[in-house]
Amino acid sequence: MLNLFKKETPITEVFPMNFVDIHSHLLPGIDDGAKSMEHTIEMISTMDAYGIQNFITTPHVLGNVWKNSSDTILDKLDLVLEELEKRDMSYIKFDAAAEYMLDEEFVKLLQERDLLTLREDSLLVEMSFLQAPVNLFEMIFDIQLAGYKPILAHPERYGFYHADFDMYHKLKDAGCRFQINLLSLTGHYGKSVQKTAEKLIEKGMIDLAGSDTHHMHHLQTLKKIGTKRNLKLLAPILKNNIEFYR
Repeated sequence: MLNLFKKETPITEVFPMNFVDIHSHLLPGIDDGAKSMEHTIEMISTMDAYGIQNFITTPHVLGNVWKNSSDTILDKLDLVLEELEKRDMSYIKFDAAAEYMLDEEFVKLLQERDLLTLREDSLLVEMSFLQAPVNLFEMIFDIQLAGYKPILAHPERYGFYHADFDMYHKLKDAGCRFQINLLSLTGHYGKSVQKTAEKLIEKGMIDLAGSDTHHMHHLQTLKKIGTKRNLKLLAPILKNNIEFYR
């Protein structure tokens, strides 16, 4: 049980039982996350120690930068599952989807249905941090027309919306669910991102949470998440992650 009266709660007491981390980069050598199998196991073991034992890891699928396909991702997933079994860590529930950049390559993947979902029909998507696609709402419509439900990764990190908060409302009205990065509430990405994250939560606009873990530095920073304010903000969202997979 979370103790909201402590000045800061240790990371081992932050996550409710059966919490599912739906956004991370833990597959080895496939994007800018884990560089090796040892790195993968180190991060999973650390998160296990934090109280997280359920993962849907989400490698980037990003144009010509990270040209991952369902096959390349699932092949890496099989290797990680084998390694977890070898290390007597089969109690870790580990699966994979993807984080899709909304670009021209994504449009092709959508047409071909070469997509890995978080759940049966939920698709994790992201935008460039420089600007949104000019046809963003058309792409959101096409995702839904194809039978998927878009979940926008880390909306708080899109700085071009910080001074235009109405865009967040328009995205929600268009059918987007929002997934917040836990690190955003630690100030890891800057004060503006932190304030926007808090505002989105306070307005009831955040549906799910994810660690977006890429490396051990992220996990060290995550230890700062357990402030009284953060725990109060996050409590219903962390529960949503559990309900999402029931």
